[in-house]
Amino acid sequence: MSPLEHSSSLETALRWLDQQSDTMLKLLIQLCDQNSGTFNATGVSQVADILQQQYQGLGDHCERQATPPACLLNDLGQEESFPLGPNLLVEARPNLARRFFLCIHMDTVFDEQHPFQKCRISEPGILNGPGVIDAKGGQVVMLYALRAFEMTMAAKNVGWRVFMNPDEEIGSLGSTPRLLELARDCELGLLFEPVLPDGSMVAARKGSGNFTIVCRGQSAHSGRDFHAGRNAVVHLAKVLIAIDQLNSEPSDVTYNVGRVQGGGPVNMVPDLAVARLNIRAQDPQACDEAVAAVQTIIDQHGANPDYQLQLDGVFSSPPKVVDSGTVKIQQVIQRCASSLQLPLSWRDTGGASDGNKLSGIGIPNVDTLGPVGNHLHSSKEFLVTESLVQRAKLAAAVLHDLAVSQPL
Repeated sequence: MSPLEHSSSLETALRWLDQQSDTMLKLLIQLCDQNSGTFNATGVSQVADILQQQYQGLGDHCERQATPPACLLNDLGQEESFPLGPNLLVEARPNLARRFFLCIHMDTVFDEQHPFQKCRISEPGILNGPGVIDAKGGQVVMLYALRAFEMTMAAKNVGWRVFMNPDEEIGSLGSTPRLLELARDCELGLLFEPVLPDGSMVAARKGSGNFTIVCRGQSAHSGRDFHAGRNAVVHLAKVLIAIDQLNSEPSDVTYNVGRVQGGGPVNMVPDLAVARLNIRAQDPQACDEAVAAVQTIIDQHGANPDYQLQLDGVFSSPPKVVDSGTVKIQQVIQRCASSLQLPLSWRDTGGASDGNKLSGIGIPNVDTLGPVGNHLHSSKEFLVTESLVQRAKLAAAVLHDLAVSQPL
């Protein structure tokens, strides 16, 4: 097969994508109108049903597997298991020596009770809806990029493995072992998180860890026996203020106290308070030092025998570094974007993705091949509709270029 014939088949595939805008948008709305908040296992399963049907006939096989439950400390400071939806695996030519790993998640941050449930065209060319860019738009872009890639002669050179998980928004707590198992023997990773609002793609990412702090004191009647009580809410507040003071600007490490719960009737001294904390850091050493700094504060305030303090959590997403293999993927993407006359730049960010986990086991990857939009994780989340076809064409061209090139 000559380079010219390879190029000709790609051009045909890209022209086909130019005709798919309405179909892609219709599928995206169908996916977004189905609630798939992480802990809505039934809703995530219904999204998997839609995607499984869409992938029929595209790969050699498509299967879904149960995901282990997420084990978290609940608001009573007790470990609790939360059921999760299934994960979905699609493979093509799995026996070939060269395999690409493609990934995106099926869950969103919007639970069944959240008022933001349906899509709408907020203005011409703009679709507002839950998960339109994070990351159901990425699901559609990945699917159509693969459909286009499979039209090319170059597709026969490589195998690909698609993994869609149900729990990325909580750090892929249940799906990480399966994700890493499937990625380990792949040459590279391509993930379909959204690009940054200005269209830039992400290079390096900070590591991210979610932590829970449980404080236990002593309850008492606030009128009859106030001084016999030990107020867990107040004591935990002192801990959290000390943690917040670890933040400085500018800083490559951030500590965000995201949620605090405790107390009940105001005529009782509260004996339990629970806080949720997110920490972000740019390299493994900084991650370790950040956790150590929090533990030091816990130890200092835990020295008071009237209170018990517990710290739980890990850096579930290690820092994502730009290694030599990732640079080569970036160069391919840059070359393809130029050929499509699509402006492209690269920026580091504090956000984390499953690309962090691939980087942690040495799999070079780029994780922002999804569409353009903004305001993810809010009811203002929107997608620029023309970016669905644009980004699918880019991803198809990248797959084609990688397939006809030497391994990384």
